[in-house]
Parts: sequence; structure tokens; C-alpha cells
Amino acid sequence: MIGRLNHVAIAVPDLPAATATYRDTLGAAVSQPLDLPEHGVTVVFVELPNTKIELLHPLGEGSPIAGFLEKNASGGIHHVCYEVDDILAARDRLRAEGARVLGDGEPKIGAHGKPVLFLHPKDFTGTLVELEQV
Repeated sequence: MIGRLNHVAIAVPDLPAATATYRDTLGAAVSQPLDLPEHGVTVVFVELPNTKIELLHPLGEGSPIAGFLEKNASGGIHHVCYEVDDILAARDRLRAEGARVLGDGEPKIGAHGKPVLFLHPKDFTGTLVELEQV
């Protein structure tokens, strides 16, 4: 059901510093910051030959990343994102298997302009999983 790894998301307390680390120290190509108010985050994408790293920083009050950073002040891996061909079919299959889909269960448009869903970390060995339809 899942396809390739789309990205690994890392919550960061200082987005410019994290961006500089990936760009200047590691020599990676990085995007401009993109505000996603509907998700409560600002993102920067680090382009790698085989996947992406998504740097996440809180945007606005109530950002889910703010809570994560309160518990993990230095930042850390927030979620992994896998590609799926049909997000509704994947959601329905996962629910039938007993997995919990977060939110209202309806896909939302993610940072790449494609439908995404998040799955409860307790159902996936402690890892928050994002599915993105490609």
C-alpha cells in the first residue's frame, strides 16, 4: 500500500539556523520558507537525491509544533511521510485494520499541494505517520 518515503519532518526551534546548517554545512539545496497557516507551521524543504527533509517551525498560536518543541526544546524528528496512490482507499483499509486516522479523517491539502492524512503514532511503533497522495 505505501510507496516511497516522501520526506522526514524535523521540528526545529530556529528555522533560519536549521536551514543554514543544511544549506551551508551539509551543502544541500533548500527551499524558501513557506507559511502554512492551516497547518500552523512554516516549512523549509531540504532536497536530497532520494527524498526530502521537511524542517518545521511553529506558525501562530496553537501550532502542533509548538507543543512538540516544548517537550523537545532542541527539536527532533516529528513524522515520516509515505506516498500512496489513493489516499481514501489507504484510509479505509487502515481503518478496517484498526488504525486511527487523526483529525476528522478527511484529507487536507499539504505543503506539496496534495492530499495528506496523519495516523496515530501509537498505532505505528511510536511514530507519527503522514500519508500523501501522489
